[in-house]
Amino acid sequence: MILGAEDGALEPMLFRPHEFLQNVADAKAGLRNLFPATPLQRNDHLSVKHGADVYLKREDLTPVRSYKLRGAFNAMRSMPGDGLVVAASAGNHAQGVAFICRELKRRGVIFMPVTTPQQKVQKTQMFGEDFVEVRLVGDYFDVCLAEAQAFCMAEKGVFLSPFDNHDIITGQATVTAEIFDEIRPEVIVMPVGGGGLGAGARAYLDAVESSAELLLIEPEGGASLAAALRAGALIRLNEINTFVDGAAVAQIGKRNFEILQHETQENVYSAPEDRICGTILELLNIEGIVLEPAGALSIDLLPHISDRIKGKTVVCVTSGGNFDFERLPEVKERSQRYKGLKKYFVLTMPQRPGALKDFLGLLGPNDDISRFEYLKKSARNFGSVLIGIETNDPANFQPILAGMDAEGFSYLDITNDEALSGLLI
Repeated sequence: MILGAEDGALEPMLFRPHEFLQNVADAKAGLRNLFPATPLQRNDHLSVKHGADVYLKREDLTPVRSYKLRGAFNAMRSMPGDGLVVAASAGNHAQGVAFICRELKRRGVIFMPVTTPQQKVQKTQMFGEDFVEVRLVGDYFDVCLAEAQAFCMAEKGVFLSPFDNHDIITGQATVTAEIFDEIRPEVIVMPVGGGGLGAGARAYLDAVESSAELLLIEPEGGASLAAALRAGALIRLNEINTFVDGAAVAQIGKRNFEILQHETQENVYSAPEDRICGTILELLNIEGIVLEPAGALSIDLLPHISDRIKGKTVVCVTSGGNFDFERLPEVKERSQRYKGLKKYFVLTMPQRPGALKDFLGLLGPNDDISRFEYLKKSARNFGSVLIGIETNDPANFQPILAGMDAEGFSYLDITNDEALSGLLI
């Protein structure tokens, strides 16, 4: 049985405000048997920086470090019988399903893309204990999803969609309900992947007739909601960037889009993956908050909506904190390159005494060589060098480039060349 993948219109429950709010309240009450409401914390650093009262809804502090536990619980508690539960997930939905399988003592098989960070794979198995089997299939979520659904039908299990399911949407709406239990925000910012969290928020705001603005942000390499809004229909992206693994989905859920299809394009933003890396580092270094890329999306948007939020009460949903610290060097690298603080060059170096010294003389007091590697000697008198340079101000590269031109050094900037940098760096 495939729950949440049926054809046809959205369940009418979501369009009946009283019934929907009652279902959300029931889900919220049930969740209290598993964990307390996640903190809603005013963040002084972000409030001062952006001239607003900025609160963080800390979904990274649930037992599985993401909000996905909510939808999994609400859907699984109403499943008939005690048969096999099958799920597909890039990580956080998997952990939520595994946690609930253990709590409800139900057997589950969870399919995850091969590219899922090992930290999420290991924690999924840990949460599920002996009740859950994890299978790694495919490089992308959509391949993984197809494999999971085929397995589910063959085994006559119950497939639990990670987002395209009305019980999932209702469960995710408890995030917004908990916010309104404490404050009345003027702006809510949250990430979008498959759309369960955003659809739940929109349904809740409509049901309580709130005037709060809902601003949604997607990773640039997986902006399926923006594509659907432009087209006025569901669009499957030809390719996606999986760096923001918690929100990298090629097509937003059908039911989710039916709720979000009236959002204005001006309220849906996208964030470059490398830019998000700087936000992850900022929250880690200044606030000691550990966020995964998808979890940092809402905060990443704040500098780009400063005029819209100035003087307002703003809630950013930090949707997940399942960050693999083995990725930290990559995150730092991507952030530096995005900010223009690090560049890579392939430099043709003359093979003569003093050539390297001449090049080093072009560097300023705040410039540092982070990589130096001879690639090959293209001729007897020249050699190709891969060189990486770090600095503390992007403007510092201007005199370096001018100096290389003046000295006659031949060079190629490969910093933003994905093919070459991926091969050489």
